[in-house]
Amino acid sequence: VQLQAFGGGLVRPGESLRLSCAAFGGTLGRWSVGWFRQAPGKERDGVVCISREDISTYYQDSVKGQFTISRDTTKNSMYLQMDNLKPEDAGVYYCAAALPRTYYSSTYLCLHHEIFTSWGQGTLVTVSS
Repeated sequence: VQLQAFGGGLVRPGESLRLSCAAFGGTLGRWSVGWFRQAPGKERDGVVCISREDISTYYQDSVKGQFTISRDTTKNSMYLQMDNLKPEDAGVYYCAAALPRTYYSSTYLCLHHEIFTSWGQGTLVTVSS
């Protein structure tokens, strides 16, 4: 499956953004999916992940209650709603998808980005006053 992410931009602290990720060439609803963030000078880390068949969802502690992941099977897309954004939320956000033969929990997925085989091109989120 090929992924295309978009929706990033420049916002002020406290504002919201909704990132979108459209999938082509595969049915995203069956896949394990996630959003990863890479801040300048830092490693790419898992922000939120959903295991296949929506068995479990993992949110990084820093975004719990602030970010919400969802997917729309009718549009073959997934989304990341980000509310009350803070400067530390800034970075390039990547959507990712995987269809591993082995079941991995959402927590494991977010801690092992190498499992994901499909990546969007990244969309930049800047939070600044």
